[in-house]
Amino acid sequence: MLAHPRSLALLLGAGILTGCAVGPDYRSPEMALSPTFLGQAGVDLRPVQRQADLVAWWAAFDDPVLTRFISLALDQNLDIAQAEARVGQSRAALRYAVATLLPAATLSASAARAYPSVETPLGQVLGATPGFDRSGSLYEANLGASWEIDVFGGLQRGREAARATYEASEAGAVATRLAVAAQTADVYVTLRGLQARLAIARQQADTRRQLLAMVRLQYEKGVAAELQVNQAEGSLTQAEAQIPVLEAGLESAMNGLDVLLGVQPGTYRAELSAAMPVPVAPGLATSSTPAEMIRRRPDLIVAERRLAAANARIGMAISEYYPKFSLAGLLGSATAITSGNLLTGGASQAQGVLGLRWRLFDFGRVDAQIAAARGQEAEALAAYRLAVLRAAADVENAFSALVKREAQVGILTRGEASLARARANAFAAYRGGVVSLIEVLDADSHLLQVRDGKAQAQTEAARAAIASFRALGGGWDASHAGSDGLPGKLSNNLYR
Repeated sequence: MLAHPRSLALLLGAGILTGCAVGPDYRSPEMALSPTFLGQAGVDLRPVQRQADLVAWWAAFDDPVLTRFISLALDQNLDIAQAEARVGQSRAALRYAVATLLPAATLSASAARAYPSVETPLGQVLGATPGFDRSGSLYEANLGASWEIDVFGGLQRGREAARATYEASEAGAVATRLAVAAQTADVYVTLRGLQARLAIARQQADTRRQLLAMVRLQYEKGVAAELQVNQAEGSLTQAEAQIPVLEAGLESAMNGLDVLLGVQPGTYRAELSAAMPVPVAPGLATSSTPAEMIRRRPDLIVAERRLAAANARIGMAISEYYPKFSLAGLLGSATAITSGNLLTGGASQAQGVLGLRWRLFDFGRVDAQIAAARGQEAEALAAYRLAVLRAAADVENAFSALVKREAQVGILTRGEASLARARANAFAAYRGGVVSLIEVLDADSHLLQVRDGKAQAQTEAARAAIASFRALGGGWDASHAGSDGLPGKLSNNLYR
């Protein structure tokens, strides 16, 4: 039996006023990280001329073409367009969840013309009635309203889950923008590195071609052996074989950059064909703790918001243990088939309903739903912790690669200087008649080999810097984030 109306009203009023919500309240988990990254000291000690602002880190590379392409990618990239479309879907789901907490009203009206049969039992009775008119009209207009009273907070938990899912989608869109900016910079740097290596490879082929010509001339004069000719020919083919590989890689990088910019491959090939130096990696400001540094990463925000949504769904499942109360009402007017005015007092009608729904004999299914929700929350927590560990590994790997590659650049720079002096000495000796041109060309070949290695190391150092910015969550303004670490536009949204 239903409770006494007064007791029931008091229960409903208390539930509405207290706004209680069953289920666990969400608390953001702590990041269990060491006070500093292992590679942080090496990054802090790097001798750099400029520091990069994480919000627009690509500008610190001091390459206008790179900056322009990243701006185009952020405006035109189709992965970003998909992410923004997902945000729109999540926003709509949030609006729906908010609407479920509010009363719903419906307006209905109908007009019908009837001509009943007199052969049916009812028709025979009506046909025998004096003055019965078989033709009649029915007019009806009603205003109805219904409201599920969220006494135990199931709908409120649903709104929390929808809000967290929406915030995760927005953070996901930020993560996509960060990834696109980093990928664009990475492909651009790779492209410039391939151009530098291709120029060196062509110089190397020219040098070895001249060397082969000199050895053949000496062979024809009987000064050189055939073995030397064969060795020179093999050295030339080895150098020439590198050129098609580098050209293919260059074309692939240009096509990949066009796809990132959301245009047909080949669109920007003419603009990129002119070789430019590999951008020099800027410095990193790494004075914060690891937790502070990677908390700005949007992929961690995504994982944390998914955890919050899973936590709220536990409350949604637990609320099924409790009764659901609803209010419904109807106010309208209707006429009989054969009679009067729709707006007369006799045509008015009204109805009020207090509803109760309680799954009394379905607790086994409710238990299963709660267990499934708790399992999903445990999975989301493990996913968040794994995301934190992977984020820390990303930073460590990027820092290590950056420091080691720049050390390699330093070593190869010193080697280049030594070989440049050796080449100058060989050329001076050649002009003095002490050595032949073969020694000069051989010194050129060694010098170009070291320059090729240096170009590769410079490219990889710049790519490591890009990976560091991406690992630290660079690319959006975290200074406007709310106290929960979310982007500012999330912390100020309408549905908090």
